[in-house]
Amino acid sequence: MPDWLKTGWRHVWLPYAQMQTAPLPAAVVRTLGSKIFLADGKVLVDGTASWWTACHGYNHPHIKQEVAAQLEAMPHVMFGGLAHEQAYRLATRLAGLMPPGLERVFFTDSGSVAVEVAIKIAVQSRLNKGERGRNKILAFSGGYHGDTIGTMAICDPDEGMHSLFTGLLPEHPVIALPRDAASIAAFDAFLESNAHRLAAIITEPLVQGAGGMILHEPEVLRRLRRAADRYGLSLIFDEIFTGFGRTGTMFAYQQADVAPDIITLSKALTGGTLPLAATIASAALFSDFLSDDPQHALMHGPTFMANAMGCAAANASLDLFETEPRVAQAGRIEAQLMAELAECRALPDVVDVRVKGAIGVVQLAKIADPAGLRGRFIEQGVWVKPFGNVVYLTPALTISEDELTQLTGAIRSVLGAV
Repeated sequence: MPDWLKTGWRHVWLPYAQMQTAPLPAAVVRTLGSKIFLADGKVLVDGTASWWTACHGYNHPHIKQEVAAQLEAMPHVMFGGLAHEQAYRLATRLAGLMPPGLERVFFTDSGSVAVEVAIKIAVQSRLNKGERGRNKILAFSGGYHGDTIGTMAICDPDEGMHSLFTGLLPEHPVIALPRDAASIAAFDAFLESNAHRLAAIITEPLVQGAGGMILHEPEVLRRLRRAADRYGLSLIFDEIFTGFGRTGTMFAYQQADVAPDIITLSKALTGGTLPLAATIASAALFSDFLSDDPQHALMHGPTFMANAMGCAAANASLDLFETEPRVAQAGRIEAQLMAELAECRALPDVVDVRVKGAIGVVQLAKIADPAGLRGRFIEQGVWVKPFGNVVYLTPALTISEDELTQLTGAIRSVLGAV
């Protein structure tokens, strides 16, 4: 065990971990491509791309070069009253990737805060127009949008991660996603009675990630768009997980051929190198904040908003999407996952196997010891981190066929021995 791990363990507080029983984390000394190099000499094929951020793999030379150049010139400057090229160029490029009208980019430093800003935009646009009482966000069971107070309030309340905070959180309605006859009827009935209280509808398009990698069809997004239009609501697509090729298109909403009023991006935005997020809003919503009244402004501004190195990394990442076949690579990964995970359906306790783009999921009836399961994957030479009742893969889009086969083979082997 490295000395830094032994000493620091007494002071570090880990994410999503009961520290009394949590095992020591694996000590990492280097990354490259789809590989994680541990201090004890083990080399792991990474099946998660560090919470699906490292879409180009680790240490891509183009991103490294651009971040290093930006560090040399100017690592950061405040975004209030000052401007720098990387942020303004990135905003222009992101707007160019969006549907017509989705054109105003607000930068933050994490996905949770990007969603917080989306909520504030949706609600304050109503207030700026004098519409009182329309301050609720309609969210859906199985959804996850972050760990800050505002975002916890629109996550699935029964999912368990945030249930302790009932009473502290603002109350927003959470209902079943309208994907079958019963849930569609319930959705329609809810809106008929409650739309007057709502400012917006929010969902993760095509895949509800941290809620259990739950898939839904593009028609669900079209249904939400029609409902938002009918009742005059803003439609928010949280693409923090699904954006940048993960579902097989650059953005998941494109598979439904609909546009949101607000989209949130983070995770793979910088290719997994630096923290950065963006909330992109329509010109119509932006216009609701234009006024002679200072109180109509959007009063939000993280200290490291539009960090220059983060924006440089994001611009470099977009370069790679333009010059290298990332979306096609996601399609290749999808085909390989479908073929190689299929036999998991016959394993004990497996209740479902599903694949969408570069996302592969093996759902079990129950995972009693996720940490122990993770340890068995490490013994197989792979980094796979189960959660809830799912074992999932969200590899770098650049992963090789052999590396992906090592991951799927480890899943078949470990789950077959459980």
